[in-house]
Amino acid sequence: MNVALVDSHCHLDFPQFAEDFTGTMTRARDAGVGMMVSIGVRLSAFDKVREIAGRADNIYCTVGVHPHEAGEEGLSTPDILIEKAQDPKVIGIGESGLDYYYDNAPRDAQKESFRAHIAACRATQLPLVVHTRDADDDTMDILEEEYAKGAFPGVIHCFSSSTELAQRALKIGFYISCSGIITFNSATAIRDAIKDVPLDRLLVETDSPYLAPVPKRGKTNEPGYVAHTAAKLAEIKNVSVEEIARITTDNFFTLFSKADRSLLSTTGASGQ
Repeated sequence: MNVALVDSHCHLDFPQFAEDFTGTMTRARDAGVGMMVSIGVRLSAFDKVREIAGRADNIYCTVGVHPHEAGEEGLSTPDILIEKAQDPKVIGIGESGLDYYYDNAPRDAQKESFRAHIAACRATQLPLVVHTRDADDDTMDILEEEYAKGAFPGVIHCFSSSTELAQRALKIGFYISCSGIITFNSATAIRDAIKDVPLDRLLVETDSPYLAPVPKRGKTNEPGYVAHTAAKLAEIKNVSVEEIARITTDNFFTLFSKADRSLLSTTGASGQ
């Protein structure tokens, strides 16, 4: 088939890709991945993220501070995010959110920075890329409070939460992004939650270099492996892989409306 997939969340600036970046891109193309978004996690590393996005027409990026980094680089105002978002390659804000599993940053700092990112999304109308782990209630409470002040688009990335969180996110217009986690044997509850998410609100991602899907589990994840996640999602939703590729790619361009669809590469598109 000729429907290209989009890896809506990867970290191409991470050192795991440094030695074989060209090979990584070639394998992604051969797997039918026509576009990638390299996600910002630290403002101090944004220049590298932006440089990588400049290496190919079909690579975009975001700007943001991961909750793990909120202690040292957390934001109190949206100004720097709004400024960086003017770059034509920046199509989203984040990733930001709350992580109470590792608690690598004080929770108050995480919350303050999260709200600053939301303010940037409201100002730019670029989508918010949300990370949440063991913090579902606080994450959704903040999103709902802020949404009441003025709408903004967004996605719960690497969904690994409850049906309740998914449904609350859907009610404020958010999308749900599926990673390789949905292929794990232990992810029955996550797959059940995904069954209740409408097709027109789903994305796929790798979160590479982490969370390689079955049958690549244990290896360094890379954008080409999103094809395995798409295949599992097709099984969960009882549709063809081609349909999942078409729908998730359409959804990507609806949400990330700043991305230029004409730059989507279809070379090697197979949805394998």
